[in-house]
Amino acid sequence: MASTLADINSQIKKHDEQIAQLRKQAEDLRNQERAGVVEELRRKIAEYGLTASDLKLAGRAGSAKRSAGAAPTKAAAKYRSPTGETWSGGRGRKPRWVTEALAAGKSLSDYEIK
Repeated sequence: MASTLADINSQIKKHDEQIAQLRKQAEDLRNQERAGVVEELRRKIAEYGLTASDLKLAGRAGSAKRSAGAAPTKAAAKYRSPTGETWSGGRGRKPRWVTEALAAGKSLSDYEIK
């Protein structure tokens, strides 16, 4: 095998172009198949009068999974400082205004939102 580096690089480039064409064809075929599946599902849903809750899709907005970086829901405030700051009373560390008030002899019940 008397190939030069230039010959090998040329063959690699040729194969890379073929791979790119095949990937494009595969993507096009998948999109066509997907469109057919979506249309078939829409017909079946209409035919049987299915709802999102029948399909266990209720409450899902946009995505089936919650992303890992999504912020947790905010808990309702249970306590309010004299300056208007609030705290839910259970998640994470106590805010500074709560720890200072407790150190000064106050009780959490003094700050409860009623």
